[in-house]
Amino acid sequence: MTTGLEHGAGSSAPRSEDVARLAGVSRKTVSRVLNNEPHVSEKSRGRVLAAAEELGYRLNHAARALASGRTRSIGVVALGTAGYGTASLLVGIEQAVRDAGYALRVVNTPDGDPQGIAGALQSLLEQGVDGIVVSVPIVEGEVPLGVDVPVLFVGAPPAFSAARTLTVGVGARQLARAATEHLLDLGHTTVHHLAGPRRWYATKDRIEGWQAALAARGAHEPPLLNGDWSAASGYAAGRALASDSAVTAVFVAGDEMAIGLIHGLREAGCRVPEDVSVVGFDGNPVFAYVSPPLTTVRQPFEAASREGIRLLLHAIERPDTELPPANDPPVELIVRGSTAPPAAR
Repeated sequence: MTTGLEHGAGSSAPRSEDVARLAGVSRKTVSRVLNNEPHVSEKSRGRVLAAAEELGYRLNHAARALASGRTRSIGVVALGTAGYGTASLLVGIEQAVRDAGYALRVVNTPDGDPQGIAGALQSLLEQGVDGIVVSVPIVEGEVPLGVDVPVLFVGAPPAFSAARTLTVGVGARQLARAATEHLLDLGHTTVHHLAGPRRWYATKDRIEGWQAALAARGAHEPPLLNGDWSAASGYAAGRALASDSAVTAVFVAGDEMAIGLIHGLREAGCRVPEDVSVVGFDGNPVFAYVSPPLTTVRQPFEAASREGIRLLLHAIERPDTELPPANDPPVELIVRGSTAPPAAR
């Protein structure tokens, strides 16, 4: 497409009317296309996008914020940890937000911070975000703060009042149940469980899924063990379980703990999976390359992130309409070499 418009080094930046003139449409159509609004034909949309790209046009976000009353930014309150699950969820949120044409602002809340969620929320509200995602999977108690923008809670119940609250999960109960059922299907009479820290909502969800699977099969529920998500806590649990000949299968609430547990079992003389089968939780792809490769359930971080942001953007952009129905996250069991039918120990 040739323009007939010159924007050399000394000229001003292209404007929306330049895009409209080149595309042969009105300025209103240009505005609708660049703001991802409906009621624009695909032909017109294509012409506007092609013209904007040719001219090097960039939407003036500051002007748009003044005109619409929105900053087109999403705030995220996240737990300050480099864990695989937390990091993967944040990456998925960032991609979904960016694809929607919004900016992302992240505030971390270190575990044990007395200000915690309340301080992070206040910081984001002062930045004028249009909506907030709370991805803090630990029990902080009630937050004494009201929020005047929509809030999406990921994997945890609402902890404060907001203009509109939404929740989305990764299907942790269903994943935990699938992991436990896999071991029962192999012929193990029961399944032990190494859970996460008690303060985490994720710990509760995974325990409930494990319990539900055992109850549905009429299997005995063994005493619960708790770790702290680290491989070291899994190692300690493995050493403890190795001395109990009744243990033939363990569902572990996190992949890193599962790897530590396998190391502890093998160091104490138990073979995996010949003596004890182990299933992890998260789906960290690194653990496909350990020995034995870890059977696990994969958390649908990307799908949950996109679903949550889809609902949050609906609440921001169409505040007077009902939310669309939520899609259930997928359940994916990845069977590898750490599980097998039971053998006499």
